[in-house]
Amino acid sequence: MAPEAGSGPFVSNGAKLCRCLHCPTRRTNEVQIHVQGSHSSNSAETERVMKIVSVVGARPQFIKAAAVSRELRRYHREVLLHTGQHYDFEMSGTFFAGLGLPVPDVNLGAGGGSHATQTGVMLEGIEKVLLAERPDWLLIYGDTNSTLAGALAASKLSVPVVHIEAGLRSFNRRMPEEINRIVADHLSDLLLCPSDTAAKNLAAEGITRGVHVVGDVMLDVLNWANERLVSQPSKILETLGLNKQRYILATVHRQENTDNHHHLAQILNAFNSLDEAVIFAVHPRTRKVIDRESLKVNHGTRLIDPLGYLDMMALASSARLILTDSGGLQKEAYWLGVPCITMRPETEWIETVYAGWNILVGPDSIAIVEAVHNFRPSTPRQPLYGSGFAASKCVALLD
Repeated sequence: MAPEAGSGPFVSNGAKLCRCLHCPTRRTNEVQIHVQGSHSSNSAETERVMKIVSVVGARPQFIKAAAVSRELRRYHREVLLHTGQHYDFEMSGTFFAGLGLPVPDVNLGAGGGSHATQTGVMLEGIEKVLLAERPDWLLIYGDTNSTLAGALAASKLSVPVVHIEAGLRSFNRRMPEEINRIVADHLSDLLLCPSDTAAKNLAAEGITRGVHVVGDVMLDVLNWANERLVSQPSKILETLGLNKQRYILATVHRQENTDNHHHLAQILNAFNSLDEAVIFAVHPRTRKVIDRESLKVNHGTRLIDPLGYLDMMALASSARLILTDSGGLQKEAYWLGVPCITMRPETEWIETVYAGWNILVGPDSIAIVEAVHNFRPSTPRQPLYGSGFAASKCVALLD
């Protein structure tokens, strides 16, 4: 029987008292659970309650943490650290509220700035938290600057690192995310992979210890969202005046597309050339570039602010097609049964391409328009990235 989060009297140094009120025993980060009320050593089992510092900072990490945090807090004590990498309400606050995530215990407020500036602020802040909390594990997700800073800070202090979504590779080192994920994987002690491909990528780099294929925790969250949407249907289509299968959903946020004027112009030219409605959920950084460069967006492309997770999934599930450079949305499109066109020349989620439901076109207007007109999934969908119970597998591997 596992203790629930918040149960029992924690003391200031993270130790937990025995749950038997008559027992004076105190064990650091352990809980003594007595069987059938007996106090003898022969009928007691000791179950370790660990302290885990979880680092999040960007929208995809909030989604993943929504699944893992719920499971983690059933058994252990979690300190949720928000680096502040995504700091406005549309990219942070609304996601915490919509996903049922607890309020972060720490918010570093790292904000924007260059990669070096942002990572440096995070590195210093995470180190201070680790020195104060002295956790059993530091948990990181994905491939952001928050991921990199967490891995670096923990490894310098000899705090074991668990990386959820380990082993992904685009094989494009011009991507900041690729550098982040490579470094994080080589510093991690427990590497939890979403697929066999990810585990093979690690093996090719000589990483074989501590590697486990657990599936994708984002599927856990999507299943949770689908259940919520049955009982509490989203009104996003009604709000936007949309009909199912009568629009394309688009997102663009990757640095190689937003920071390259030619790439972003090509993508927007493609949107402007289409003869059906494009609902473009615009990342704040992308909107700034569009405004600064005075890039043309015609009346057929509707710019909307980022949505909360439930509304976004309702919008995605009813789209005829998805245009994106987001890794997460590629997977969600597959699970939802919506064809996906990826505006990048490569993807970490290559299984969706092999399955015939995702096509890579790069930031090329002619290729994008041609794919919108002609791309159709070629095969029935098969299960990808687990069965929706990845979070429990991740937590079970912490020991």
